[in-house]
Amino acid sequence: MYAVKTFNAIAQVGLDAFTEDFTINQTDEPDAYLIRSINLLKADFPESLKTIVRAGAGVNNVPLGRATEQGIAVFNTPGSNANAVKELVISLMIATARNLFAAHDYSDRHTEADVSQRTEKDKTKFNGTELAGKRIAVIGLGNVGSMVANAALALGMKVIGYDPYLSANAAWRINNRVKRVDSIKKAVKGADFVTVHVPKNNETINLLTTKEISEMKDGVVLFNYSRIGIVDNQAVIKAIRSQKISHYCTDFGEPIIADHPNITITPHIGGSTLEAESNGAIQGANTVMDYLESGDTTNCVNLPNMQIPFETAYRVTVIHQNVPNMVGQISTQIATRGINIETMSNAAKEKVAYTIIDVDDLPVENQSALIAALEKIKEVYRVRVIKHK
Repeated sequence: MYAVKTFNAIAQVGLDAFTEDFTINQTDEPDAYLIRSINLLKADFPESLKTIVRAGAGVNNVPLGRATEQGIAVFNTPGSNANAVKELVISLMIATARNLFAAHDYSDRHTEADVSQRTEKDKTKFNGTELAGKRIAVIGLGNVGSMVANAALALGMKVIGYDPYLSANAAWRINNRVKRVDSIKKAVKGADFVTVHVPKNNETINLLTTKEISEMKDGVVLFNYSRIGIVDNQAVIKAIRSQKISHYCTDFGEPIIADHPNITITPHIGGSTLEAESNGAIQGANTVMDYLESGDTTNCVNLPNMQIPFETAYRVTVIHQNVPNMVGQISTQIATRGINIETMSNAAKEKVAYTIIDVDDLPVENQSALIAALEKIKEVYRVRVIKHK
């Protein structure tokens, strides 16, 4: 029986995805956390905690380094809110193209008796443009970016995509009419709209700043629905003042961009739909079950992604440092106890590695001794023994 602790009112439909082998919020020593936006950066984790699953894409609220050293696998649920973000970006694209925000403000201010006559006279002030035939640059073609690109194509737009880290799986999702280029400069050149959909890391902070904005056409509309800091807001303000950028839409507000008529800030609602919340909760629940019951690390952000068929009676998983001779030390400890290894898999991600050993026979009396022996290896963070259901 495994125990799961949930935070941030995870949707009940997500909790319903758990099997009868799981209890929810009934212990202070859970095997898993299922979270949304709660800040765990300074949290103390119980020794029982084996995994943290974030129902959403970003994991900047989880201390990844400390979690790894405590042998805790951290996951996200990529794609669970992608459609929600796509729809919001497309709706804002239409709203900015048709000057809907200014038109609404005008109508709100003019409610007098002759409003119909006045609006007939003034409505040309709000003449907009159609999206069909316009050019959009999509920076980042992952779960969200690929959906935005395909939706823009369906609206008759010319779509240019840039993503140097595009995975094979993501590439299959992208319509072959999306023209891919090999630099941001080439992507944004001549674009009427630029939208960025990349994860936040050391390589993407200030991905779009003064240099990149200078390559855009005058009057471009810019969107940031990734994370704060990926677009340099100071550079945006300067570009709006010079009319290089006609409108900026973002999900991430800060004082420098507040109260500006050409900036639309939504309060981090990109993934806030009933459907997205349910999708994230369900995917998160399934991720918890897969990891605890098989050691599967698909969509893990601090361990290498491994999905090995579990076809033996027992599985031993080891989270450890990525240093020489670890596989040798692990296999030696297993062999000295007369345990025959059926299959053994190992993969690394930067400074951490993950080893999966499948065995057909592992007597209960040997399990504790084996775990203790493996955990004595100083480079080992955590050892688990999983019995096949």
